[in-house]
Amino acid sequence: MMIPWGGVGCCLSAAALYLLGRSSGRDAEVLRSVARAGSMKDLAAILDTASKVLPLVVAVSGRVGSDTPLICQQSGMRGVIVEETAEQHFLKHNDAGSWIQDSAVMLSVSKEVPWYLDDGTGRVYVVGARAAAGLILTVASEVFEESGRTLVRGTLDYLQGLKMLGVKRTERVLPTGTSLTVVGEAIKDDVGTIRIQRPHKGPFYVSPKSIDQLILNLGKWAKLYRLASMGFATFGVFLLAKRAIQHFLERKRRHELQKRCGHMCCCMACSSHLTNCPLCRRRIDQAVRTFRH
Repeated sequence: MMIPWGGVGCCLSAAALYLLGRSSGRDAEVLRSVARAGSMKDLAAILDTASKVLPLVVAVSGRVGSDTPLICQQSGMRGVIVEETAEQHFLKHNDAGSWIQDSAVMLSVSKEVPWYLDDGTGRVYVVGARAAAGLILTVASEVFEESGRTLVRGTLDYLQGLKMLGVKRTERVLPTGTSLTVVGEAIKDDVGTIRIQRPHKGPFYVSPKSIDQLILNLGKWAKLYRLASMGFATFGVFLLAKRAIQHFLERKRRHELQKRCGHMCCCMACSSHLTNCPLCRRRIDQAVRTFRH
């Protein structure tokens, strides 16, 4: 019996989607239990009364700020996180004799300065935001610089099977003044500075969405994953059951025994089209249905 890999693949996909759904649902439940600070001033009071043993995971909102912001070279925007990438775009000669477009990353640089959230009542510094979920950087600029063409350069590129098109430079930035919600572990040092960082165990989000929107979004994904898991599981079981039934019927395939000559030489479907026995050529007057065990 051949293994129905399609059914096995669908069942494995269903299991993976089920686990993703459980994970998203669990994250939504964790976010519901997170302490919400109405303001930075309230967060400072919560930290003063909170247990020093257990980590305090909170959700705060405010606007991005920094005492030493970065300035983008291309757009001039001010931000606290800047990512610069440079991609070389070119045409590549393939084995079929045609030219296909491709690209390769030449440069990828990420910069970050100390930054905080400010809501007018206080500041909370955010540490390690690039490792957080939900962080979205704004595209500050995209510039395409065409490659200069010379006879020598063009000849060398052609011999290598390449045609250089140019370099695409992109700047992505987290601008100052952006409204964000941060969910993470809040700590307060000896001088009273409050920081939010990635907890050892627990959620860490830096997102333009509110915490209620994050919970709603995770709930939607959890439901979608569960529905997709049920669909893949149903289809996978159908494929497996279909193959098992086919295998069973093949083992129990019915044959026709020609009663006059005693030859059993064809199946039931073929026998209905015959007038003579394929082996001895005698005329078929009557056939008896038999089974293979």
